[in-house]
Amino acid sequence: MRKQFCCQVLVLIKTVLVTVVGLSIAGHGFVEKSFEDRRENHAVKSIQSADGDVIDCIDIYKQKAFDHPVLQDHIIQMKPNDDLTEETMTTAKTKTWKERNDQSSMVVTSQIWKKSGSCPEGTIPVRRIQNPGAFQSNSGEVYGRKKPSFKEHPNLQQPNHSVWFTYPIVLSKPVKFTCIHDNKFRVNFQLTCMVSCKNQKAIVITAGYRYSGVKADIKVWNPFVESDDEYSTSRVLLATGPYYDFESVESGWAVNPSVYGDRQTRLYAYWTVDASKTTGCFDLTCPGFVQTSTEIALGAAIYPISVTKGLQYQIIIYIYKDPITSNWWVQYGENINIGYWPHDLFGALRTGASTAEWGGEVYSSKLGQPPHTATAMGNGRFADYVFADSGCMKRMRIRDNSPNLKIPEWVSTYADEYNCYDVEYLEEYIEDPELYYGGPGKNPLCP
Repeated sequence: MRKQFCCQVLVLIKTVLVTVVGLSIAGHGFVEKSFEDRRENHAVKSIQSADGDVIDCIDIYKQKAFDHPVLQDHIIQMKPNDDLTEETMTTAKTKTWKERNDQSSMVVTSQIWKKSGSCPEGTIPVRRIQNPGAFQSNSGEVYGRKKPSFKEHPNLQQPNHSVWFTYPIVLSKPVKFTCIHDNKFRVNFQLTCMVSCKNQKAIVITAGYRYSGVKADIKVWNPFVESDDEYSTSRVLLATGPYYDFESVESGWAVNPSVYGDRQTRLYAYWTVDASKTTGCFDLTCPGFVQTSTEIALGAAIYPISVTKGLQYQIIIYIYKDPITSNWWVQYGENINIGYWPHDLFGALRTGASTAEWGGEVYSSKLGQPPHTATAMGNGRFADYVFADSGCMKRMRIRDNSPNLKIPEWVSTYADEYNCYDVEYLEEYIEDPELYYGGPGKNPLCP
């Protein structure tokens, strides 16, 4: 009798553990092997890409997004209610602006897998996760999610936030911070905050309004990434909330071995509702993003890549909020809407963002003190607006309370470690400001 009772208790414990672990995996974005098997089995078509990727064409109604608890009854929005092009929404292209843009020789890129086939209507292209976790550390992080970008000092209380100090002022040492307004004045100052972080940025930031869109032409590079658990991205981002609990959406290109298993430059999209503490992920690695396009695969390699002193290539990324549904759409190029993050995922971000960013980001555990990581940002060179041989963004636009895309009036340049990665915002003598950013990481001034 006693033996039978013990067996029943063991079975009960095992059942509870399995249930809890299963719920944890589903709720926090781990890649479930059962889902990968299910996705492969449900693939209408599979495409073997020349770079080693496998793209599965999945029925649009069977995508992983609908595994999210708040999206189980979600009705797909097949296209946005506000799908206007840059030319009809921005200031007119003057001769000076057009000549400078033409001289840049930046050509829009495509994706390698598209050379091998295409997905039929009614399906979406999903990059198959071949070996999730093969490049990951053993620290227990959730696959596909960023590590939190801050660590609060034990004696630091949550501050009273002003509009400039909501996001992303998360520093480990004094930084250069330049405020610019309409070419009229500049203010430089040093700022120190008692937190440490493993993310370093070189960006242009604007804050203070209710933003519903951000856009840029982003030059594509393939920066060196030193360790498998590090990454380098160039992206546009919208966020709202304090640095320790912000909501954000972002998209651009990334070199991220821990997510993609290699060091190719890949298109990505990312979201979180709590500064990546317990939510968020890249691409379709967790439930959340609803894809509608048959043409673009999130996480797929970008081709071709810019070459120093050679042809320069770019991607065009536009993130914007649908004025009727409040879903956050990602547009690639001038007219390909990849898909959207449903408004049900968010809290404050449903009504708009308080911050917009353009620039680069590096993640590493070796930041802020020697020895510094050698992971590069941009193309590994410091900001260079003379020869344009660095990370570069053009046609930077925001959308606020008006329906028009516009050049942001108030911007600030921001670099965590300007001896490692720096940023220059060029606005004088040209009609459309340009952003140059990047750096090699470890160097004689950044040991």
